[in-house]
Amino acid sequence: MASPFLENPVDIGAQIVQKALRRERVFRDRQNPLAFPDDYLYERYRFSAEGIWYLCRLLEPYIKNPTRRSRATTVPQMLCIALRFFASGTYLYAVGDAENLSKNTVCRTIRRVVLALQRYLNTFIVFPGHLPTEAIKEGFSKIAGFPRVIGAVGCTHIAISAPIKEVQADYINRKCTRSLNVQMTCDHQCMVTSLDARWPGSVHNSKMFLESVLYQRFQEGLFDGLLVGDKAYACQSFLMSPYPDPEKKPQHDFNAALSQTRAKIETTFGILKGRFNCLHELRVSPERASQIVGACAILHNIATIRKEREPHEYNLSPDDVDPVTLDHPAGKAVRDEITTQYFS
Repeated sequence: MASPFLENPVDIGAQIVQKALRRERVFRDRQNPLAFPDDYLYERYRFSAEGIWYLCRLLEPYIKNPTRRSRATTVPQMLCIALRFFASGTYLYAVGDAENLSKNTVCRTIRRVVLALQRYLNTFIVFPGHLPTEAIKEGFSKIAGFPRVIGAVGCTHIAISAPIKEVQADYINRKCTRSLNVQMTCDHQCMVTSLDARWPGSVHNSKMFLESVLYQRFQEGLFDGLLVGDKAYACQSFLMSPYPDPEKKPQHDFNAALSQTRAKIETTFGILKGRFNCLHELRVSPERASQIVGACAILHNIATIRKEREPHEYNLSPDDVDPVTLDHPAGKAVRDEITTQYFS
């Protein structure tokens, strides 16, 4: 029954409900990509607002436009364009649509940010790490009791688009896809401590290691500690790999402890690819792909140092490789010594 005091009580009731449910409108500055909560920023850029401001200060001297004429992009805009590409791995036009920019602007911006990050490669990626060597050894030892470890070494494949035809076959890996084979080492905190991203997908892990600067530095005796690797590496005096055919319990225990310790590099690959989806496939030349991998590794270390949020899921199946059976006599001796002293 209609109320005698109101002309249209239904409309009045609807207005009351609408006012109760209506949220106050918040007008954000579209020129400022950081005018959003951290959850929004993490989802799109993988960094909090404080983390992005830190990166802005770090890269501003190398990416800032000299003028604001013609509405030139700001440093936060340029950084967020690159971070959105790294985080999503989508096509450049999709990044441009999301950021209201042209595909060409997005391409130039990503290139500028990648080259700026390359300047910090030797600042944020150092071996054996930013912590004291003894602290790294203790960190690895707490995992499974494996002694004297200062790094875990491994390789992962980064799919790329077809390179130039003359060397196309070199980039075809065991799975008949084109890729870069990227060698990394990490510490016990999953920080990348060395990086070699210049090899085609057909190159074996052991060859990459033997040709690396890291191997030369170990040969020169510059480090006091051991690397741990999988069956793709020959056992050497400074690199422990598992027993190919363990016969006794101490040898099985050695292999189990080494596997648990070496798993840190697989976890690092998983976090890295989970944080930056572009590393699942890069539609660029091998040279530019190598530079993007380096940029993402630097950003990963910065995110780790700043304790930025990790991706929720980063499961990564290890790459299948041919085992190496020609272990070095000196490596066998060290392996047997560790087995006798720590696992017998």
